[in-house]
Amino acid sequence: MRVKILFACLLVLTMCHPLYAMTGREIMEKSDALAQPDTAKSKILMLIHKGGSVQEKEFILQMKKFENDEDKALIAFIRPTQIKLLTHSHKGRDDDQWLALSSGKVKRIVSSGRDKPFVNSHFYYEDLTSIDIDDYAYKLLGEEKAVDADCYKVEGVKQVGEKVYDKVAFYVRKSDYFVVRVDFYKKGKFLKFLENYKIKEIDGILTPYKLKMELANGKGKTELILKGLKYNVDIDSAKFRKEALR
Repeated sequence: MRVKILFACLLVLTMCHPLYAMTGREIMEKSDALAQPDTAKSKILMLIHKGGSVQEKEFILQMKKFENDEDKALIAFIRPTQIKLLTHSHKGRDDDQWLALSSGKVKRIVSSGRDKPFVNSHFYYEDLTSIDIDDYAYKLLGEEKAVDADCYKVEGVKQVGEKVYDKVAFYVRKSDYFVVRVDFYKKGKFLKFLENYKIKEIDGILTPYKLKMELANGKGKTELILKGLKYNVDIDSAKFRKEALR
């Protein structure tokens, strides 16, 4: 089971205020237990803000669940280049990623290289993998507002596989356990944060129509704007094979 950055789901709860103090792990389990679509296909506009200029890119994102609690995702740019990124998520070990360049060359993204920017944006390759709840140790830091919502603030430290970030902090909305913000720490410093906006319910699934990854120093950000979305549509599994990238 996984906490998704791009697609998270709403669970209607009968009690919004538990009668006992939950641990960080218990809060994340509630977030992780939210239902997820079996497939998703979306069109996304990427706006990269750097040095006073804005670079536009656009891509199609397709995702599909497979057996053994593993997911696969394909990002295929439609402008300005034809770059593709294929991610195979695994439980209990690092995900696999392959990048297909416009030239047709395909290269594997090694775990030690996942702290590099993806297509010159503020997202690392690591940010485009899944977060397996069992790969982290959690600690409840308290309660705090984020994106205009009352949240639990939960620290997560990765225990399995290559560690890109020292730690992360999840802001889990108290009303429904939807993650609205994530802080990222690297080399002992607050590096950047991700926030979800314009959250709508689509087919019973809470979906952020805008995401922002911003540097902690305010000197750059990347926005993702959802332009179209379909859940639980038929997607050919062959699209997620490494060989299909060529």
